[in-house]
Amino acid sequence: MSARHFLSMMDYTPAELVGVIRRGVELKDLRNRGVLFEPLRGRILAMIFEKSSTRTRVSFETGMIQLGGQAIFLSPRDTQLGRGEPIADGARVMSRMVDAVMIRTFAHSNLIEFATHSRVPVINGLSDDLHPCQLLADMQTFLEHRGSIQGKTVAWIGDGNNMCNSYIEAAIQFDFQLRVACPEGYEPSAQFLALAGDRVTLTRDPYEAVEGAHLISTDVWTSMGQEEEAAKRLALFKPFQVNREMLDRAATDVLFMHCLPAHRGEEISVDLLDDPRSVAWDQAENRLHAQKALLEFLVAPAYTPA
Repeated sequence: MSARHFLSMMDYTPAELVGVIRRGVELKDLRNRGVLFEPLRGRILAMIFEKSSTRTRVSFETGMIQLGGQAIFLSPRDTQLGRGEPIADGARVMSRMVDAVMIRTFAHSNLIEFATHSRVPVINGLSDDLHPCQLLADMQTFLEHRGSIQGKTVAWIGDGNNMCNSYIEAAIQFDFQLRVACPEGYEPSAQFLALAGDRVTLTRDPYEAVEGAHLISTDVWTSMGQEEEAAKRLALFKPFQVNREMLDRAATDVLFMHCLPAHRGEEISVDLLDDPRSVAWDQAENRLHAQKALLEFLVAPAYTPA
């Protein structure tokens, strides 16, 4: 039987995704109650980082340790993948030695090629196209605070980047309406928009996007690898800053999320993370719990999500 991977939100059924995030809530409760739970004892996760990260590394490494396993950190200097060895060969070798592989990379095609030749599950820790692990955490956070997101309205404000693409996939899988407000030329990928159909609405007006929304989310305006565009983006995206006034236009029970790190005074106002409607710190913590549920689902054969 071939390994199951998690490269995209579309790799699982809606029921499986809901099961994973509900399991994340359960694992969080076990941890908070001090219950030792180690279903991955003796298992090893290899973590390949072509892009640096704080939350991704800490959450996956901590998660594996808490589940009884171990994690190996591999930077570009620690592997042959970026120095001439074909990705397929690296996948064949590494997947004979470890129980799962998490990759944080630039080109999404690298993930697909690695997964195609891997014997073990491969997890997308972020690519230029998608960031599905963050969406698991976001959906768990909304569930904890407001219940099911089905039928709700979500607003994405800013760059149509990998996070926005993953929100489009989440809108399909979790059955909510998504409004995307972005400058012209910075729309999310056309392939994801086509997949979503009328579930996603594009607008140039961020205030229109947030009207009555139950969740508002954003990200930095300049992602890793786009540093040369920083000045241009700063000027172009200025009208898309999320602030308290914008949240006031949303539903009375709106939540604000940011995948972090945040640039206060740019994509968000300086005070926004201190607003009681912001759940960014819970959201960040839930990377740990949602990914533990994902690891359990992929690596522990005895577990099947409800």
